[in-house]
Amino acid sequence: MSVSSSPAALPSRRLAIAPMLDWTDRFYRYFARQITRRTWLYTEMVTTGALIHGRDAGRFLRFDDCEHPLALQLGGSDPADLARCARLATEWGYDEINLNVGCPSERVQSGAFGACLMADPDLVADCLKAMQDVTDRAVTVKHRIGIDSVEDYSYLRDFVGQVHAASGCTVFIVHARNAILKGLSPKENRDIPPLRYHYVHRLKRDFPALEILINGGFTDWDAIAAQWPAVDGVMVGREAYHNPWLLAEADARGWGDTEAMPTRLAVVDAMVSFMAAQIAEGVPLKTMTRHVLGLYHGMPGARQWRRMLSDPNRLRANDPRLLIDAANAVEQRRAA
Repeated sequence: MSVSSSPAALPSRRLAIAPMLDWTDRFYRYFARQITRRTWLYTEMVTTGALIHGRDAGRFLRFDDCEHPLALQLGGSDPADLARCARLATEWGYDEINLNVGCPSERVQSGAFGACLMADPDLVADCLKAMQDVTDRAVTVKHRIGIDSVEDYSYLRDFVGQVHAASGCTVFIVHARNAILKGLSPKENRDIPPLRYHYVHRLKRDFPALEILINGGFTDWDAIAAQWPAVDGVMVGREAYHNPWLLAEADARGWGDTEAMPTRLAVVDAMVSFMAAQIAEGVPLKTMTRHVLGLYHGMPGARQWRRMLSDPNRLRANDPRLLIDAANAVEQRRAA
């Protein structure tokens, strides 16, 4: 287990990487932390059932100390179960515990949590309050602007107002799209419902004392920076995964931290050492290399980098020095 730094020592949530199922596991988060020191990292959603009834809660909760500031995102709707998981998160040293009220998956809905909870703000408040009662860490909520055909701004305003009044929660992370609970896949729910950034901006104006983060569709620094005057922070999703070097500017742009960041080759060296330690514990190399395929995104040699790190024959050797070979091949091509 790890022990978190004190909440007072944590940076603001100017920029965060969204929780993404199957993507933001501890291997990706370690990689992202080699590129940015201050950006908040969020785990992929972990259900309360996996932690309470699973045989190995540590598989979901384990992280490296370098990952701070770090939030655990929980999926669930039973206040007692969420409280039990919040205790675990505190013991393990997470800096924040986030409740998922945004996932539109029908599988999640069958467990009565995710975006469908927006229809029951009293239950959401009960869940948050139960977690707050057992932890000294920040308890936050991530949600949509509405569900199904309910598109009035008043729905979002009333949801946030009721949840805040009943629970005291002060941090709301808002995916600026509706969640369509029937008829659209989770992927389609990330693209088809229109983005309404102005709803989230208005929410911040209506609740100036609350910390409001905006999420949805951000792919470059112009778009991210344009949000900061209107909200407290921006959460970036898939762009941070597919194009991780975007994060190289995060510390300077978000917090004025101009300390030089490592080069791509330095990141590779750090990942080789990390992967070697994980392989010694029985983690296959291919489980980790999939998370670093975007390191050279958009650059000459990017295809070669991805091809070498995806080659089954090379991966079979389980030797992390494959990253060094691939990086050298790319750098030689760039220098030619």
